[in-house]
Amino acid sequence: MCESLGAIERLARRSLERAPLPQPSVRIAVKAAGVNFPDLLMIAGTYQHRPTLPFVPGLEAAGIISEVAGEVGPFAVGDKVIVQLRSGGFAEEVVAVPAQLRPMPPAFSFAEAATFLVAHLTAYHALKTRADLKAGQTLLVLGAAGGVGLASVEIGKLLGARVIAAASSGAKLQAAEQKGADHLIDYASQAIAPALHGLTAGAGADLIFDPVGIAPEAALRCLAWNGKLLVVGFAAGAIPAYAANRVLLKGASVLGVRAGEAGRRDPAQRQQELAALQALALQGLVKPLVSAQFPLAGFADALRLLAERQAIGRVALLTEPAPEPVQVGR
Repeated sequence: MCESLGAIERLARRSLERAPLPQPSVRIAVKAAGVNFPDLLMIAGTYQHRPTLPFVPGLEAAGIISEVAGEVGPFAVGDKVIVQLRSGGFAEEVVAVPAQLRPMPPAFSFAEAATFLVAHLTAYHALKTRADLKAGQTLLVLGAAGGVGLASVEIGKLLGARVIAAASSGAKLQAAEQKGADHLIDYASQAIAPALHGLTAGAGADLIFDPVGIAPEAALRCLAWNGKLLVVGFAAGAIPAYAANRVLLKGASVLGVRAGEAGRRDPAQRQQELAALQALALQGLVKPLVSAQFPLAGFADALRLLAERQAIGRVALLTEPAPEPVQVGR
């Protein structure tokens, strides 16, 4: 529970009264919760959505429906589900309405299900809905080994793009390559713009997916004529300011991506996006890479892994211990 804004260390485990179950809603016994960068920002008080204190972090979880109240559509006690939240996932139970639920893909573990929608929905919304990515276009994914970065590599390949993944270590680039990246740029050892131009015969990228907040002059140098820069987040800390003259000279578009708010404003579109992702998951074409799993009591270690930019793919909290500690190379 976050009782005051600030450092991760201020979070504390609390035993709360069971939440009431209004109609229509379900109670879910949480088996796993996804850990996301916005969780860190909300704890610090620097995210665009600021829950009222005190609040329980956690934007997504997966578990088993243990109780229902009223008419909840196709859902029933015993169903394995993914639940989308604005907060509350780091808990043993959550209460949700049917609109927040999706059936859990049968081939997914609880950890995979709990880390699926935030990243993959952001990637799909950005690349398909916002940017209308076309087969044959060149996509540059920055922060390509993070949760949303790997999802964008995966979705970009499925949409037919030539994907260039940029990350800061060999292990991170290896993860992006395993998700289908065609070319790799290690920006710890080389500047992105010249490396990209070398791979594209000077043309640049048709789309740049940027959850990092790359230096604006580098971002605009990387864009092709009529290119699109997708502003997804600012994991690096600074908020870029893009030079309008450079945007003009390249006929470029700078597109903001806020997938959660887009879904709240256009529920019908969100249902189409969710249905598309569900179909891809059922076909075995998309699945999150869960690189680290922690017990619920290890929330601070899980959050630090993201804060220190050490996570590859996704990180999950488990309400029941994993059979063995699981973490891939950094």
